[in-house]
Amino acid sequence: MSAPASARAAFLARRPAVGRAPAIIPRLLIGLVCAGYGVGAAVGWGSARLALFMGDFGLSAAALIAAVSCFLFARSADNRFRPAWLLFSLSSLMAAAGNAVWGWYECVREVEVPSPSLADLFFLCFAPPAIVGLLVLAKRPVTRAGWVCLVLDSWLIGGSLLTLSWSLALAHTAHLADVEGASVARAALSLAYPLLDIVLVSMVLALHFRRSSVNRAAVNTAIAALALTVLCDALFTSPLLRQTYQSGQLLDAGWFAGSLLLAYAPWGVARDDEDAADRPVSRTTSRPISGSLAALTPYLAAAVCTLGILYNVIEGRRVDRVVVFTGCAVVLALVVRQGIMLVDNIALTQELAQKENHFRSLVQGSSDVIMIAAPTGILRYVSPAAAGVYGREADDLVGAELSSIIHPEDLGRVVHEVRKFLAAPPGEEPTTRIECRFRSGTGEWLNVESTVNRHQGGLILNSRDVTERVRLQAQLQHNAEHDPLTDLPNRALFTDRVRRALGGRRAGDAGTAVLFIDLDGFKAANDRLGHQAGDELLIQAARRLQESVRSGDTAARLGGDEFAALIVGDGGRDQTAREYQVHEIADRLRLTLSQPYRIGAGEVRVTASIGVAFAEPGITPNDLMRNADLAMYRAKAGGKDRVELYAPQMQAEVVRRSELAARLRTALRDGEFALLHQPVVHLASGTVAAVAAQARWRSAQGILFTPAEFLRVAEDSDRTAELGRWLLEEAVEQAADRSRAGHQVSVAVRLSARRLLDKGMPFGSVEALLTRYGLPSGALMIEVADSDPRVSFDELEQRLVALRRLGVRIALDGFGSGYAAINALRRLPIDVLKLDRGLVEGVVESARLHKITSGLLRIACDLGMQSVADGVDVPEQVLALRAMGCTHGQGMAFSGPLDEYRLRRALVRGEFPVPGSPAVQPVLAGGSVPLLTGSHAETPVPPT
Repeated sequence: MSAPASARAAFLARRPAVGRAPAIIPRLLIGLVCAGYGVGAAVGWGSARLALFMGDFGLSAAALIAAVSCFLFARSADNRFRPAWLLFSLSSLMAAAGNAVWGWYECVREVEVPSPSLADLFFLCFAPPAIVGLLVLAKRPVTRAGWVCLVLDSWLIGGSLLTLSWSLALAHTAHLADVEGASVARAALSLAYPLLDIVLVSMVLALHFRRSSVNRAAVNTAIAALALTVLCDALFTSPLLRQTYQSGQLLDAGWFAGSLLLAYAPWGVARDDEDAADRPVSRTTSRPISGSLAALTPYLAAAVCTLGILYNVIEGRRVDRVVVFTGCAVVLALVVRQGIMLVDNIALTQELAQKENHFRSLVQGSSDVIMIAAPTGILRYVSPAAAGVYGREADDLVGAELSSIIHPEDLGRVVHEVRKFLAAPPGEEPTTRIECRFRSGTGEWLNVESTVNRHQGGLILNSRDVTERVRLQAQLQHNAEHDPLTDLPNRALFTDRVRRALGGRRAGDAGTAVLFIDLDGFKAANDRLGHQAGDELLIQAARRLQESVRSGDTAARLGGDEFAALIVGDGGRDQTAREYQVHEIADRLRLTLSQPYRIGAGEVRVTASIGVAFAEPGITPNDLMRNADLAMYRAKAGGKDRVELYAPQMQAEVVRRSELAARLRTALRDGEFALLHQPVVHLASGTVAAVAAQARWRSAQGILFTPAEFLRVAEDSDRTAELGRWLLEEAVEQAADRSRAGHQVSVAVRLSARRLLDKGMPFGSVEALLTRYGLPSGALMIEVADSDPRVSFDELEQRLVALRRLGVRIALDGFGSGYAAINALRRLPIDVLKLDRGLVEGVVESARLHKITSGLLRIACDLGMQSVADGVDVPEQVLALRAMGCTHGQGMAFSGPLDEYRLRRALVRGEFPVPGSPAVQPVLAGGSVPLLTGSHAETPVPPT
C-alpha cells in the first residue's frame, strides 16, 4: 500500500542544522581600523610628518601585532601546524623590524633611506619564513609522484610569472642598473624583491588548492593576508610606482591590512572552524569547480607564459635569453608533469576498475539486501539478494517508492527516525538502525532490520530478514510470562496485570478483585495416580478456569495446584452489588473446578478453595494478592470447597500467629513447657488404669496455650518434631520415677505416624529411652493417629511390630474419624481402639451417632481389643458408653489434666466415683491402658 503523496514527498526531507552565529564583531573592528588607515593614507594624514610616522611605525606596529599573535597561538596549539605559525611570526617580525629601521631614517634622523640598507635585509628575510610556513600548512602528498607534481606545479607557476615579469619589467630594471653603473648589491637588491615575491606568489597559488582540511578557515585567512602583502610588494617593486613612492601613501594601507589579517587569522576564525565541524558537509557545485581550478592552475600559468612570449615575437620585440630559457624550462616541466599524470591516471583507472569489480562482487554475493534511495524516497538501486530475501526481483523494486514496501503501521515511525537521523551531525551519528516490516513477493510481511547510511542526500540501506529472530524473541517472551504446562500467565505476568489494573485509568476502582484458587485433594490424587495424570488434571483445570473468566479478565497459574484470577472492575459505584457479583463468579468457578475430571479411563474428583480480595484506594499489587492468599487459606481452614472473602482480621490473625511462632522457637529452651497427665478410668470400677501425657505451654507472659493453639502454629515444622521428642522423653522419665515410687500405671504418649517414621527422630530413640530409664514392659503406650495419607502402611507396620516386641502397647487414636481406619485395623498391630471425641460428644443426643459408636465398639470387642472413649465429660456419656461395652474413658467426668503432685495423690486414692454401681470388671489386659490425647480441641485445664 502506498503512503499519501505528502508523506512520500517528505520521506527524506532534511531539516537544516542550526549553527552558531559567526564572530562578526572582531571582523567589523578590523575592517573599521583598516578603513580608517586607508582613509588617512588617501588624504595624506593631514601633515607630511604624520604621514611618514604612520607609514613607517604604523606598519611596524601592525606587523609586530601579527608576530605576537602568531607566536602566542603557536604556543597554545598542539598539532603539526605549530611550526607554520612560528614561521609566520618570524616573518611578521622581520617586516616589523624593516619598517622600524625605515622609520628610523625618515622620522628620527630625517634623512633619505640609503639603498641598500639594514631595512632591505629585514624585508628580504620576510619571504623565506613565509614560504616555508606555507609548505608546512600544505597537505602533504602521499606518494613520490605527488611530491614531484607539487614541485613541478610550483615551478610552472613561478617560471611563468618570472617569464612574464622579466619580459614586462625585470629586464628593463636590469638594463637600467647596467646603464647607470649601479653596484652589484644594488642591482641584486632590485631583482631580489620581485623574485622573492614571485616565489611567494607561486607558493600561495600552488598551495591554495592543496591546503589541509584542519583549521581550514585559519589557513585561508593566513594565505589571504600573505597574498595581499605580496600584491603590495609587487606594486612597490614596479619601476613606475617606486620612483614616486613615499611613506604614508595609500599603498601602505594594503600592507597594514595584510598584517592585521594575519594577526586575526589564528584566533578570530577558531569559532568558524568549530561551527564548520558541527555543520553537516554540504555538497554544492563549488566543489567540482574548485577541483577543476586546482588541476588547471599550472596549465593556465604555462599558457600565460607562452602567450607573453608570442606577444613579444608578434610585436617584433627582441626576446631575452632569460625568457627563452625560462619558457623552455616551463614547457619541459609541463611535458614531464603531463607524463606523470598520464601514468598516474592509468594506474588509478586500473585500481578503480579492480575495486569496482571487488565491491560489485561483494554487493551481488551478499546475503543482505543493499538498497540506495534518492532524497525523494525513490529506490535507485537494489542488490540481487532481494530475490532470495524478499521474494521480489531487484528490477521490480528499482524505481518504486521506499514507503510503498513498508508496513503502514510502521511508516510513521520510520519517517520520524529517518528525519531525526538526517538532522543529526554526521560526525555524531554516522549510521542508524531501523526495524520495520517489508512486504514480500508473496504478500507476507517480513521483519527487516536495516543499517542506514547517508548517500548524496539520500540513503543507503543494508537490510536483512530477521523474521525468525523476532518470532523467537516473541516466543521467549511468551515463555517467560506463561506457565509451560497450562500456557496460562505465570505469577510475574499476573502481578504485572494486577499492577496495571490498579494504576491505570480505573485506579482505585473498588470493583477490581483478585481470586486465589487452590485445588483441594490434588496432592493425594497426584501421589495416587502419578505425575502424568496430575499434569493432565492441572491442564483441564486451567482450561476450565480460562473459559470461565471474561475476555478482559486474567486467569493465571501461580505454581503447583494454585491458580489465580483477576476480575477487572466495571467502574460501578454500588460496592455491595459488585461484591455479590464477584462472589457469584467465584462460586461458579468453585463448582466448575469441582466437577469430575476424566483422566485416562477413570474419573478424579477434587474441590476448590477460593479466596477473594477487593482492591482498595492506595493498595499495592503485593498487598492485594496477599489478602487473596489469606482468604484462600481461611477457606481451606474452614473446611475446604468454599469461597471466603478477605477481612482485615485475617491479617491480624496472621500477625498473631507469626508472633506466637516466634515465641514458640525459644519456649522449649527457656523451660516454658510443662507435662501434665490425664487419668484414664475404668468405666465399671472407677480405678485409674493409665495416664495420658499432655504438653502445656505457659509462656513468659503468663498465657497458657493448649496444644490446639501452639501445635497449629508449629505444624509441619522443626518445632513440632522437637516438641514431640521432648514430650516422649519427659513422659518416659516421669513414668519411670512413678514406677520406682510404687505407682505401677502405664503412660500413653500421642505420636503421629509421620513423626514416628521421621528420619529426624532416630530409629532407636524409643528403645534407647526404655533402656535408659528402665521402664518395665507394658508401661508405655504409643497412640498413633490414622489420618495422614502420606505415610506408608508398610513402613509403619514394620515400625510398630518392632515396638511391640519390646512390650510397647499400640493404640489407634481418633478411631471413627479417619478415612483409613479400616485399613489400619486390617494391617497394623493394634491393642487398643480410642474413640474420637467427636463421636463421644454426640453419643447421648444423636441416635445416629449412638448406633455408629455402638457398632465400632462391637468391632473392637470382636477383634479382642480394648476401647477408650476420649472426651467423656458428663455422667450421661459414662452410662451410655458403658452400656455399649466401652471399657475405659478419660475426660472431665473424672478429672482434667493434672500436674505430677496432684497425679500422685490421685494414684494413691486409686479410683474415681462413677455413676451407678455395676459389677467390678477386670482391668485391661496387660495392666494399664495406654492412650493418646484426643483431638487438638483439649478440655480446659483446671487451676493447679
